[in-house]
Amino acid sequence: MTIIDLVHKAQKGNEKAFLKLFQAYEEYIYRVAYLYVKNKDDALDVVQETAYRSFKKIGTLKNADHFKTWLIKIAINCATDMLRRQKKVIYLNPEHTDLTDTDDKDLPLALSLHDLLENLNEGEKSIILWRFYHGYTLKEISEIEEHPLGTIKSTYYRSLAKLRKQVRRADMYE
Repeated sequence: MTIIDLVHKAQKGNEKAFLKLFQAYEEYIYRVAYLYVKNKDDALDVVQETAYRSFKKIGTLKNADHFKTWLIKIAINCATDMLRRQKKVIYLNPEHTDLTDTDDKDLPLALSLHDLLENLNEGEKSIILWRFYHGYTLKEISEIEEHPLGTIKSTYYRSLAKLRKQVRRADMYE
């Protein structure tokens, strides 16, 4: 049975079809969530929330061919919502909020892609991840994000400029 057939069955209320669909992409959704929230427990929460939201909204999916993209967008929205909620939390001891330790000896000053992406806002980070992690073209990203192509391009190039500037500051650019 194809993904499209499963989507159509799920849209008609078939819970088993939806479960098969979601399980096919569950690991992928986890990896996307982890890129955003950066820890296992929160990523699992995002996967669970994505399953709930996508199950409730499967009827709104217009094109069954775009199920994976639709699911990724829901996961990104769930992760972004979680990050926004966490920003409202005030930590009593700020020393304990950044206990990240890296074993990556190849990168000077422990600079990694993870660190670079941290300095982008959510819109910029999403476009960079859609482009490089998921492999979408700028035109496809504009359709996914429902923004004009010009807006996507300017955000994309601004994001790349920010990343280059950070790399230069770390004396890694050549």
